[in-house]
This record gives sequence, structure tokens and C-alpha cells, in this order.
Amino acid sequence: MDEDAGGASPPPVPLAQAPPPQHPIAVAAAATATAAAPSQRDMAASPTSSRSVTETVNGSHRFVIQGYSLAKGMGVGKHIASETFTVGGYQWAVYFYPDGKNPEDNSVYVSVFIALASDGTDVRALFELTLLDQSGKGKHKVHSHFDRSLESGPYTLKYRGSMWGYKRFFRRTALEASDFLKDDCLKINCTVGVVVSTIDYSRPHSIHVPDSDIGYDFGSLLDSQEGVDVILNVGGERFHAHKLVLAARSHVFRSQLFDDESDGEKSEVNETDELKEFSIDDMEPTVFKLSCWLQPTSITYQG
Repeated sequence: MDEDAGGASPPPVPLAQAPPPQHPIAVAAAATATAAAPSQRDMAASPTSSRSVTETVNGSHRFVIQGYSLAKGMGVGKHIASETFTVGGYQWAVYFYPDGKNPEDNSVYVSVFIALASDGTDVRALFELTLLDQSGKGKHKVHSHFDRSLESGPYTLKYRGSMWGYKRFFRRTALEASDFLKDDCLKINCTVGVVVSTIDYSRPHSIHVPDSDIGYDFGSLLDSQEGVDVILNVGGERFHAHKLVLAARSHVFRSQLFDDESDGEKSEVNETDELKEFSIDDMEPTVFKLSCWLQPTSITYQG
């Protein structure tokens, strides 16, 4: 149907026919929460970064060999093993060969090795073997990967049983005449540094925005009647309210409360305690409560 092109204004819409909002306060709360939420595009545009960090997880173990003279003669290629110890998630052990590991050396040297004693593949690590000087002079014999540049990088152990060490760790005759051997005892410190790599990733900063409770706050304000500035008389039942909240969420209330005021009335400050009262004659109080006055707190506020 075509719209009326005449100059007459259309009749005002009765309050009972106005589309009832869930509640002006509740709708305002939802609109505020929606406006505050960041868009997906804004979140996607945030810069990210990552950093690869490669370092070593270090651990040490002291292996004491008591009764060195009794261990000699056990045979080339045979060893005394330390208790296993854990570094970087892998098991390790120190192997000491009193008669050497290499048959070609004819037991001229003792051999010392660090062995991977657990399952693992391509375990990269740095090692250090220290034969302790027991004279107190601090002249230890040190073989170390640490604190020096490695041309080929850390040593790689391919599988369980792989070892790193020295077949000719020390000449036996020199060892037995040195301060490293005391009371038929040798002390060997072993340090393992397992190479690990991690990724540091900076994610976009996000702030959790809690669900809005502005509806509850306004409902509590209405319940306390603090700051109320208007009374709505609906079929003889009086409801206290706030004009700005009603006008912000309902064009019908806005028209009733403000549009009919003159400029002087709008700027006038009411210095008395008397509240203006508006009558709504075309709606039952019960309908008014259900359509406009029931708050999200499930409490009905009455004047």
C-alpha cells in the first residue's frame, strides 16, 4: 500500500503498540558489550614474533675408582662402568678401561669414555672429562668441549651405546707415578651438556573482557531508587524511574519525556524534591511490568 502523501502528521503510536524491548537497560548493556569487542581483523593484524634458542642442559657425575691395581689385567677392551646418571632426559655412564680399549696399544694407556646408556637417536652433546689431582695442587687433567670453539659443532651420538672419549687418556706408567693416583684410588669428574632447542613465540596480546553486568547495576540502582527523577503512573500504579535511561532505549519514552518540553524546560534545573509524573493510560500495570520493567536480575521493581 502506498504511503499517504498528505501533509497531516500520522497519529502518535500508543504505548501498548510500541515494540517492547527485552528491557531498555538489558539492551543497552548488550549494545555496549558488542561495541567494545575487538574485530577479528584487528586481532589478525597484530604483529607476532618467534625466537629459536639453542642451549645445553648440563649435569655432572663423579666416578671414584677404588682398587685401581686390582683392576689392572682384566683385559684390553674390558671396562669398569659407573652408575648411570641422567642429563637432558638421557641416561649416561662413564667407562674406565684399565688395560686400554685399543688392542694395538698393548695396555700402554688407560682409556676413558662417556657412553649413552639409554635409547636415543642423534643425541648432540658437549663433554668434559677431568682426572682429579689428589695432591691439593689443583693441577687436574682436563679434556673439555666447553668454553672453546668447536669447528664441527657438538658431538653426535647416533644410538644407545655410542661413546665419546679417549683411547689414550693417560699413559699407565705416568699415571701410576702421579698425584692423580692416591691410596690406589682414581677420581674422575664427568660433565655432559645435552644440546636442546626451543622456540619462544610471542602471541598477540589479548585482554579477556568479562560479560557486561551493566543491566544488573542499573537494576540495583533502580531498586534503591537512587537518582530517580520521574514517576510513571500506569493505571494507578506508580513506577519510579530514570528519564535518561528510558529515553536512551525507547523512542516512545523519549518523545513523552523530552520532545514536548520547551528549550527552557529542558535546561531548567528542578531544585525541589517533587518528581514529575507522567500517566500511561493505555496499558495495564501487569503488562507494563512484564514488557518493560522485569530486569535481568529477575526482580520486579515497583514504585
